[in-house]
Amino acid sequence: MDRAVAAPEPALICYLNAHISNIAWRNQRLTAALERSLLLNDGVGVDLAAKWIHGEPFPENLNGTDLTPRFLAETEHRLKVFLLGARPAVAELAQIAFRKIAPRHDYVGARGGYFPDERSDEVAAEIRASGADLVIVCMGAPRQEIWTAAHLEAMGCKAAICAGALFDFMSHGKRRAPAFVRKYRFEWLWRLMLEPRRLFRRYVLGNPLFVMRVIRARLGRGRG
Repeated sequence: MDRAVAAPEPALICYLNAHISNIAWRNQRLTAALERSLLLNDGVGVDLAAKWIHGEPFPENLNGTDLTPRFLAETEHRLKVFLLGARPAVAELAQIAFRKIAPRHDYVGARGGYFPDERSDEVAAEIRASGADLVIVCMGAPRQEIWTAAHLEAMGCKAAICAGALFDFMSHGKRRAPAFVRKYRFEWLWRLMLEPRRLFRRYVLGNPLFVMRVIRARLGRGRG
């Protein structure tokens, strides 16, 4: 991630979990965005897929909720950071939390992510005007990846990270699973228990579909 920020071309950094993989299966614009990004493994689903298809799991789970704040705290760079996503109050609370975790960076703006597509150029121009080096985008998949890929150059930043519901967790608008639940990699089940109606399709229907596609890929009957 440090090398991506230091590269001459602006970098797109995304996380891939089973849900995003399912969306990418039928959404070519998302697939194109992911293929141009530094793609990080998020969750037990893609870990099992790596083990079943390639013979070994990933060395570590790189979920965006944990790794993005860790990156800001440990990066070798001193950055100007802009937060884009969630509702304005949530983004501002997340910015306060980031200042406590990684105070050496300059936080140059926070903006809600609920804007119509016709205002996208205006939003990108606002970010460019802020002088941001790094933009953290939390607008939900697939919009965040597609939007960021399309406006990466217009924002004038060195890198952008798509991080899902990170701002909600940073602002304490959503509860993280207890540490022991995260340790045994059942945070998805915790989230399903808290928001069953919203997440039913993602997990109850989506997880078996993902597993089926992984099995087909392992047998050589489907695309990876």
